[in-house]
Amino acid sequence: MDHEERIALFIDYENLAISAREHLGTAFELRPVADALAERGRVVVRRAYADWSFFDADRRMLTRSHVELIDMPQRLGASRKNAADIKMVVDALEVAFERNYISTFVLCTGDSDFTPLVHKLRELNKRVIGVGVEKSTSALLPPACDEFLYYDRLEGVLPVVAPEALEPEAVEPEAVEAPPVRDENALSGLVAQTVAGLQSSSSGPVTASTLKRTLLRKDPTFNEADYGFRAFGELLRHLAGINVVELVPGSAKGDPEVTLPESGDREQAFALLRSVVADLGGAVALSGLKNKVRKVVPDFSEKKLGYRSFLQFCKAAATNGAVSLKWNDDIDDYQLTAP
Repeated sequence: MDHEERIALFIDYENLAISAREHLGTAFELRPVADALAERGRVVVRRAYADWSFFDADRRMLTRSHVELIDMPQRLGASRKNAADIKMVVDALEVAFERNYISTFVLCTGDSDFTPLVHKLRELNKRVIGVGVEKSTSALLPPACDEFLYYDRLEGVLPVVAPEALEPEAVEPEAVEAPPVRDENALSGLVAQTVAGLQSSSSGPVTASTLKRTLLRKDPTFNEADYGFRAFGELLRHLAGINVVELVPGSAKGDPEVTLPESGDREQAFALLRSVVADLGGAVALSGLKNKVRKVVPDFSEKKLGYRSFLQFCKAAATNGAVSLKWNDDIDDYQLTAP
């Protein structure tokens, strides 16, 4: 328990309630958020901010979940929204300074006005997780956080399809189509490239937990569930099965070391490059060469091999002896030749 994250939860309730109703067609429910946070630590502070005279039914749902309701009643000539936002910012900073044992702050809002608060909390060495409805969340907020959870994607959130959006013949027992998962090739490239970067910048092994933290730093909205996996370990086992990474037991149980395959796919890729260059006459410019490689192998991607760019891949192939790579002033480009 001493190593558990202590979490403070602050909810800009008006923002979430209106966003869920307008974009998802359903009332905001705390349970999906609470379940997601239970996987990340122990919530010790729960506060929600709104003029509760507008959300009478919601009050009962929140009080049953032991959320402290901070009432910001609307006054004539005053901005209810700004008053609630200011109160939430002041309370969050007060908790950050007075309760050192709280390590993680969860801000449930999609409002970019809270971005400076996120920056300040991170300056105070606090981890910040944001939660918001995807279509109403400002593009400025997710990149500022350590992690950002889209409410629509949480387990248990079921958007309601408006009746008028359904054609009469479309009302069948068939289930509503689920949102498509993200591109697996992009995922393979992202993971391989991240592992390669960690290996080059760190003297120690790259563990699964380190890899997940780094992926979240690159993209705070990253979530393995978007690719159809129930857990990050399951995602890694899948990538190991298709030879994108290799997994070996680590020093901590359940936290394997992640490495890139030493050879195999990489050697085959070098051989492919040499073959394409040879077929093109033995000497070819770098520009446009990747498209020619993809004509031979449509799913080719240097990022799946851990390289940040096609040029970096070609330099590695040249170091390996598969091709020769030199700058050519006449064509103002790199030129590759087959040995």
